[in-house]
Amino acid sequence: MSIQDIACVFWDYNRTDWSTEGCNKVTKSFSSSDSFAVLTCSCNHTTNFAMLMSFSQNYKYSEALGVISIIGCALSVAGLVITVLFQILTRRSRGVSPTFLMVNICVSMTIFYLLFIFGINNPVQHKAASAPSPINSIPPSDVHHEMDRGPCTAMAALLQYFLLATFTWSTLYAAQIFFVIKNAISGAPRNINTFSIVAGWGFPAVIVGISLGATYRPDKPLNYQQEEFCWLAALTPNKEFDVWKPMFWGFLLPLALMIFFNIAVLFYFALTTCRTTQSLNSSQVTPFRKKLLSSVSLAVVLGISWIIGYFMLLSVDPIQQNIFTYAFCLCNTTQGVQIFVLFTLRTKIFKEKFSIFRKSVPAPEVSVHRMSYHLWSIREEDPLESYRSTDFDQQVLHHMDDQTENPT
Repeated sequence: MSIQDIACVFWDYNRTDWSTEGCNKVTKSFSSSDSFAVLTCSCNHTTNFAMLMSFSQNYKYSEALGVISIIGCALSVAGLVITVLFQILTRRSRGVSPTFLMVNICVSMTIFYLLFIFGINNPVQHKAASAPSPINSIPPSDVHHEMDRGPCTAMAALLQYFLLATFTWSTLYAAQIFFVIKNAISGAPRNINTFSIVAGWGFPAVIVGISLGATYRPDKPLNYQQEEFCWLAALTPNKEFDVWKPMFWGFLLPLALMIFFNIAVLFYFALTTCRTTQSLNSSQVTPFRKKLLSSVSLAVVLGISWIIGYFMLLSVDPIQQNIFTYAFCLCNTTQGVQIFVLFTLRTKIFKEKFSIFRKSVPAPEVSVHRMSYHLWSIREEDPLESYRSTDFDQQVLHHMDDQTENPT
């Protein structure tokens, strides 16, 4: 905390309130070369007086978490864009795959990541003044407040909307998976796409509208948003979690209901796929590794890893809270990358398309230095040779003659 402003006051018994009448603020320096100054109060009357101080919060940020968040979100945006294009271009060849829901999940998640990268930090930082105001006026509160300035409130509302939209579409995806498993023949209801559009984009709008209408005021923007980040308010001035803030009932509560439903569908999906039918032969039984990978893929797209955030909020031990914080950051900022790997990169169609694309791209030409050599024959006179016959030479010659005549 840093001092934002100071007021020299005395207690006025007639008004039963603090008053600045007859009091002034005086700044004194110990020497002309000393930059250190002391602020004192001077009053022309004798009564009970005091100093009222208005404080501003000094925020400290974790650089490691900031770097992880930016890199993870940037990679997720790239993976989600490729996934959307893949889902749209290959929707016919993939048959009954729920392309419509997957595309909406990726679109809303992509917009959220982009808003998070470029708009999460408050562009209007409320920092403490370099020196208290020379005017001796009573601060309106013991905590410094300012009028709403800049786009931070709008950015917080957009972040809340698109994050809730992402989970709403994930819940609709889980509902369709449930209907497909429950009604293996008929599948999902016919009008599920129309209902999904209304619920997927309408339900988050209702929550955001209620949150803004109940908490936001232009003169008190911190009732809805935080000061350091363009996100929902959650804490009291004493840094305690407040259930009446929009962070709880405008985000955590509806998110918890959707995550619990998604977990129930995930367990139902895992039990159904892991159950082996006795009538199937060994060639028709799905390997356990493929069943496990299907469950992991569904858990990723349903956003089950966001439950780590609740453990992070409930943890009291600082070490546990740091562990949950880093785990939450790693898992959720890379959720787009995980969707790309599991639903695009691993698919057979993507591998075939990528193989065709790779073959169509000509190989780059690499220049190589060439050297030419010219060969010609050189005629030289054979030197004169002389031989001397010995008994050993004669024996060798006779042996070679015998081998030639009698090859056996």
